[in-house]
Amino acid sequence: MGKERILYTILSKVHSDRNVYPSAGVLFVHVLEREYFKGEFPPYPKPGEISNDPITFNTNLMGYPDRPGWLRYIQRTPFSDGVLYGSPTIENVGKPTIIEITAYNRRTFETARHNLIINIMSAEDFPLPYQAEFFIKNMNVEEMLASEVLGDFLGAVKNVWQPERLNAINITSALDRGGRVPLPINDMKEGVYVMVGADVPFSSCLREVENPQNQLRCSQEMEPVITCDKKFRTQFNIDWCKISLVDKTKQVSTYQEVIRGEGILPDGGEYKPPSDTLKSRDYYSDFLITLAVPSAVALVLFLILAYIMCCRREGVIQLVHHSAIQKSTKELREMSKNREIAWPLSTLPVFHPVTGEIVPPLHTDSYDNTSMPLMQTQQHWRIIGFPRHYCLGLLESRSTNTEGAL
Repeated sequence: MGKERILYTILSKVHSDRNVYPSAGVLFVHVLEREYFKGEFPPYPKPGEISNDPITFNTNLMGYPDRPGWLRYIQRTPFSDGVLYGSPTIENVGKPTIIEITAYNRRTFETARHNLIINIMSAEDFPLPYQAEFFIKNMNVEEMLASEVLGDFLGAVKNVWQPERLNAINITSALDRGGRVPLPINDMKEGVYVMVGADVPFSSCLREVENPQNQLRCSQEMEPVITCDKKFRTQFNIDWCKISLVDKTKQVSTYQEVIRGEGILPDGGEYKPPSDTLKSRDYYSDFLITLAVPSAVALVLFLILAYIMCCRREGVIQLVHHSAIQKSTKELREMSKNREIAWPLSTLPVFHPVTGEIVPPLHTDSYDNTSMPLMQTQQHWRIIGFPRHYCLGLLESRSTNTEGAL
């Protein structure tokens, strides 16, 4: 009977549901205590026996793989408690939110599960009209979520602000805001943003950061001068340059009601795919355009080039010049094949254009044309008055003959 009673107690503990009643717009914190789950993993510890198995938790919305958007979860190590925290939204008021919590024993690989039912209630004076967000540099989020630490911070804020109602609205890790993971030296912390709300305007101490002198010091990465900082400094290191003051009474609502039109399906509407009787598209015109346009451009470019080369004076001169060079080069190459034939008329003696003396031909039987430098030969022919293309052809012929002789 005793064993059956213990077994029944364990099962009822595993499958029992917890109900919590947070308020919308107010910070919600729920601690997943490891001690609560230690007795649910076999072998069950005896009364007074200490078990320190590593336990991790997995949380998700029932029927979904993740938690609601407003709910966060953190557990630093398998030997520390897990924490669910967040700020419920007004849209979830009156709707039970069931969170499935699964605990894993990392030593025995046993699991235990129970449900957390979050019943969000509407808060009085929601939202609080004056909200201030502080950045605390010497705290991690799990340290700030501890009730005694959070209570000390709210007490310090209340001492400075002097409101009638003061609530913690939300807590966010600096890593969720794009902050860097701190180096593991000098006990550095990640930093945490804490937003609080009150029903009275901001105190003069909180507004000191808005004066031009402090704004200038913040722009120069210097600490601003805040008179009430000493009330926080003993426990909380606040970065006053990152404080945010929001006055909800001066904000204009930009919410617009969604008007259903042609682009929004009515409730219960179903998607109707198009029918199979669609008209076939003719791609022949597209094919012609694809070929005709490049072809027309190529034809225009060809006609322009033909006009420049055949009809314009500059093009004709280029063609004639090129033809003369080819003809002369061919003649000289034919001459170089047979040295027994008579020299062409262009190599007969001519008069020197300066002295008037008869200049003997270059190619005589006693003249060694292989010993004359090429530059001298070219200069001599140009002095006599021969066209340059003849000079180039003869030089090429000399070079060919020289290679043959070698």
